Amino acid sequence: MATEDEPVANHLTGPLDDATARALRVGEVVSVDGVIWGLRDATLIRIFDEGVIPPVDLTGAILLHTAPSARRRADGHYEPVSVGTTTSMRMDRFTRGCVETLGARAIVGKGGLSHSSGEALVAAGAVYLSIVGGAASPETLQIQSIEEVYFEDLQPECLWKFRVRDFGPLFVTMDSQGQSAYEAVTQRAMERRARAEQILGL
Repeated sequence: MATEDEPVANHLTGPLDDATARALRVGEVVSVDGVIWGLRDATLIRIFDEGVIPPVDLTGAILLHTAPSARRRADGHYEPVSVGTTTSMRMDRFTRGCVETLGARAIVGKGGLSHSSGEALVAAGAVYLSIVGGAASPETLQIQSIEEVYFEDLQPECLWKFRVRDFGPLFVTMDSQGQSAYEAVTQRAMERRARAEQILGL
């Protein structure tokens, strides 16, 4: 595992194959070329709660939790205006379906996912990648084009096919081995609190 002082640089291409996803470890820093799929609550509700089969194969997909601002050109195609990333926990209940049913191999978002979602990542051989909060401007510039948009009636929470280059940096914070940077931080905080309380006689 990489340390905070010596991150591992890893260039990925979406979609991911199983071996690549399973080889990623918490602490690594990655960037992505190729295809990333943007989606949020409304698309996930349509797929999993309403039982609508996705119009595309998402096997190996890298999913980005986003509801972007995009401009529709005269030729009918979209161009990105601002593509920020939303908090992943609001979509937490869909994680197992995304990685097991849809076959996605990476989820990109902010703030992490639950322990239950971590178990789903392990079972499917998938990872969670964290992006820097407030980085919508560089994130948007890393999107070369919007190739397709599905479920357009759900604007802006459609299913977006982004073509990206050097998308990142992204930080592996939950991996297929059950490691979680979020749980590690919580554990360290609890240990430090216990030591402080012992010193203070609380």
